[in-house]
Amino acid sequence: LSGLDPAQPYFQGTPIEVRLDKSDAEFVDVIHTDSAPTIPYLGFGMSPAIGHLDFYPNGGKQMPGCGKNPISQVVDLDGIWEGTRDFVACNHLRSYKYYSDSIIYPDGFLGYSCPSYDVFETEVCFPCPKEGCPNMGHFADKFKGKIKNDFVKLYLNTGEAKDFPLWRYKVTVTLSGKSKVKGYVNVALYGSGGNTRQHQVIKGTLQPDKTYTSFIDAEVNIGAVKKVKFLWNNNWINPTFPKLGAATITVQSGEN
Repeated sequence: LSGLDPAQPYFQGTPIEVRLDKSDAEFVDVIHTDSAPTIPYLGFGMSPAIGHLDFYPNGGKQMPGCGKNPISQVVDLDGIWEGTRDFVACNHLRSYKYYSDSIIYPDGFLGYSCPSYDVFETEVCFPCPKEGCPNMGHFADKFKGKIKNDFVKLYLNTGEAKDFPLWRYKVTVTLSGKSKVKGYVNVALYGSGGNTRQHQVIKGTLQPDKTYTSFIDAEVNIGAVKKVKFLWNNNWINPTFPKLGAATITVQSGEN
């Protein structure tokens, strides 16, 4: 039984006979996309974990792409009716859009078991444990025999628009050069399954011999890494023409 952002108003905190609960089926997986408090933020979905697996994409409250200005959202690619509905309940309705995308991408939407979304943004919950990570959506039940805890909270990030799945990579860069400069570093990943766009991994002071770690939520599952493109920019013309390179770049896939 899959709960697509189960309703919060009048249901959250009620007895299990009234609301969705893990006792309702052999296996209950839940996607929480609009779990902000009803007042003052008008969240339609509930925040407590209530299934065997509870997924909180993007933290479960505010979905990327739902903050678009109303005009562009109402005159949506899917037509005015779809756009108007999305404007009113965009976060809430993301749950079924993620679910339908999950059918097309069986390897997508990996959920990382973590105590909170803030912790998920650090290195604590990465990579997947040896039993793997469950896939949010249609294929969540592949994880059925592997659940050890009472409630499992899972976090992941998604894209702003279709296609929604992203694949998480940890990128560690050790810089090389003569002197420190201000600027940013972008990295693009090339692999057997496809290539990513450029993702910013460092911004601010760039210090040679220092190691920086960042996460990339890539729009493709790149497969085996073939090449990494490293670009840096210091935003303004510097007459000393500072040079900066990468001594090493390590890419780790969250999946394995």
